[in-house]
Amino acid sequence: MLEQYFVEMGSGFPLILLHGNGEEHGYFANQMEPFSAARRVIALDSRGHGRTPRGDAPFTLRQFAEDLLAFMDARGLEKADLLGFSDGANVAMLFALAHPERVGRLVLNGGNLDASGIKRTTQLPIEIGYRIARFFARWSPKARANAEMLRLMVDDPAIPAADLAKISAPTLVVAGTDDMVKESHTRLIAGNIPGAKLAIVKGDHFVANRNPDEFNRVVGDFLGIRS
Repeated sequence: MLEQYFVEMGSGFPLILLHGNGEEHGYFANQMEPFSAARRVIALDSRGHGRTPRGDAPFTLRQFAEDLLAFMDARGLEKADLLGFSDGANVAMLFALAHPERVGRLVLNGGNLDASGIKRTTQLPIEIGYRIARFFARWSPKARANAEMLRLMVDDPAIPAADLAKISAPTLVVAGTDDMVKESHTRLIAGNIPGAKLAIVKGDHFVANRNPDEFNRVVGDFLGIRS
């Protein structure tokens, strides 16, 4: 079984934090302490990120969701709230669809259903970089690893909007006012999840890190955490 690196703080009902592509648990440095006042906050390093090894399983967001299930099972976590950022939000959506009974509340920050949800000025360089890395992957292990990482933002998560109707967890969808995810796409996600709340927070894609006061207030209100 994959040994995922994690840090935790606090006690209470679990809140699991899922970082974005190419990042690690430290992205949530401004959320760990405030939310741990009322929760057991656990921040993971996803497969092939931070201090968690790549392993031999497929490098896909659906596999990351199954890794999360194994992590929860190994620690006796029957249910948890999930806060996912970017690809972490996509993993959280996939997990909520596959294992609805394991999710309390769901916070989706800067997620997308497919590449069409990302502004073209951001997505085009990713696609070009992926093609270049994939070409050199036959000779270079570094290029191969880079291609794997970029592919997550080209081909994944491939979630049909209609599938979101199956998400039963109370959900908050959060994005920045200047997010790299199209606002219309963020609204599409919120509009297709039954009863989902939508919050647009001042800032870019990285609002949790760069505007933590407002982000934490919005998310804390939804999760019932008072700082």
